[in-house]
Amino acid sequence: MVVADLHVHTTNSDGELTLSTLPEAAQRAGVSAVAVTDHDRIHPELPTPVATLDGVTVIHGIELRVETEAERVDLLGYGVTPTAELEALVSDLQQNRIERGREIIENVEARLGVELPVEPREGLGRPHIARAIDEATDYSYTEAFDELIGDDGPCFVARDIPTFEAGVSVLHDACGLVSLAHPFRYEDPEAALDLCADLDAVEGHYAYGREVDSRPIERAIEEYDLLVTGGSDAHDEELGKAGLDREEYRRFRAAL
Repeated sequence: MVVADLHVHTTNSDGELTLSTLPEAAQRAGVSAVAVTDHDRIHPELPTPVATLDGVTVIHGIELRVETEAERVDLLGYGVTPTAELEALVSDLQQNRIERGREIIENVEARLGVELPVEPREGLGRPHIARAIDEATDYSYTEAFDELIGDDGPCFVARDIPTFEAGVSVLHDACGLVSLAHPFRYEDPEAALDLCADLDAVEGHYAYGREVDSRPIERAIEEYDLLVTGGSDAHDEELGKAGLDREEYRRFRAAL
């Protein structure tokens, strides 16, 4: 039974939840703890590493995309106490998101001859733009990614990504735990799991929407003495699709 969903996004990045709606969503799902892990951004309304909102434990986290020699991966930092280095990094990344978002919006508008109902801002991600495309054109949300703004799309614009080494260093200084997110979403899961040699944990429970062979994760946990994290990666208001059971969460909190 999932009691802790440790991978959740809010309107601070590209999710639908706010801190005021999060407790009710957690209670509907029967979840007693939630980690807010917004993309490349700490939450300005979570001043402590762990808080309690309407009876729900809320862990201040972050999801940070980093660059390795092979590919880009996502790291989850938990129990954030902002440092000057982390604040500077996320500030730079958010400024880049604004500029990149503006370019993508302009590309789509020029290509389709429309005006999208979205403005460049901090926290802006491609899901926001895809929703605007869905609203203003005949393209669906999925088609917006597949045909316009996906990595190989004609309107795509790359964004700045810190190196793995730089990201790990900043997160280790600012967070209680650093975990590798969703290892089976990468082109080379085994290579991604090798990165766990420099991390504290791995996301062992995740709503992939397909069957995965968990044995590589189990080997990494044993080889690198990792904690297990897990979560739904919720961008909507449905929590608890994946996460930790009571004993796993107890070990997580003890280490945090």
